[in-house]
Amino acid sequence: MSANSADPALPAGGPATVEVVLVKAGRTKIRYPAALLADDGTRVSVRAPWAGEGVRDFGFVRFEPGDVFTEHYWRDRWYSVKEVRTSARTLKGHYCDVTRPAEVSAGRLVVEDLDLDLWVSADGTDVRRLDEDEFAASGLSATDPAAAAAAVAALDELDALARGAGLVTLLG
Repeated sequence: MSANSADPALPAGGPATVEVVLVKAGRTKIRYPAALLADDGTRVSVRAPWAGEGVRDFGFVRFEPGDVFTEHYWRDRWYSVKEVRTSARTLKGHYCDVTRPAEVSAGRLVVEDLDLDLWVSADGTDVRRLDEDEFAASGLSATDPAAAAAAVAALDELDALARGAGLVTLLG
């Protein structure tokens, strides 16, 4: 759905803007404005340009100015899925963050990053689990074992979807 699509859940005249806030280890990691595309009460979808500073080269993908992220957050799932496209709308792939379920209120969407990530290339042939070392070093397993177990289960679920039916089954 484009930002100009007619959606009865969105205000007349186009999408509203929400502030996306990513928290990590109790501190705000990044915040940025995004166009609200949809909110069905469970899943919230937003679109925003790359909010990072300059280029971030992971070796297997580069996030850079001009890239557009269509981001999907759930209030009842421990992850978010971000479709990453170039400014020319060419799909680069999907970047998935393992997070606590999203909290949405008063024009803000807040998620807590739990370190685990998954990258899925545009053609689905490159599926990478990322930052498992950071997750282990975070100490979450000791301080909040239930959250740590939910995070690992979320990464496993995303990995299985990416290698099976594909992430589009979540986004359709």
